[in-house]
Amino acid sequence: MTANRHATVLNYLRDHQVATLGTCTDQAPRAAAVFYVNDGFTLFFLSSPTTQHCLNLAKNSRVAVTIQEDYADWLEIKGVQIEGVAHEISGEEEEKARRLYGKKFPVVGKLAQAPAAIVKALARVRWYKIVPHSLFFIDNSVGLGHRDEIDLSPAEKSSP
Repeated sequence: MTANRHATVLNYLRDHQVATLGTCTDQAPRAAAVFYVNDGFTLFFLSSPTTQHCLNLAKNSRVAVTIQEDYADWLEIKGVQIEGVAHEISGEEEEKARRLYGKKFPVVGKLAQAPAAIVKALARVRWYKIVPHSLFFIDNSVGLGHRDEIDLSPAEKSSP
């Protein structure tokens, strides 16, 4: 994997906003769309702890995540596939997530100017961190079904 491919993937993560989060319990799998922000290959999102996907995380931290656009042409498909773990965060990690999230989503970063419904909803959320164990970048523009595994050595998991 070249440094150029790392930069491509990090730019892709930065330029997109919504991830599909897959969780599971003994009963059934669950998929949910969440807004995210990344720090390197680590993702942060917020959600109500009463949602089914967060209840699932409390029992089983293993997750699958995809990030992609809605493509009409198979040869244009690009996206990210992640397997890893997710957990609720607090303290310094939560402050970092809030700061990064506020830069990407100004409505969260400037709560004094946010609509009342957003402020009320944000009072009920918790912050979560997804740490990838494996990450693949799909790029059909290189070839149909082309998939690069991204090196997730400790130095690569988050940006400096």
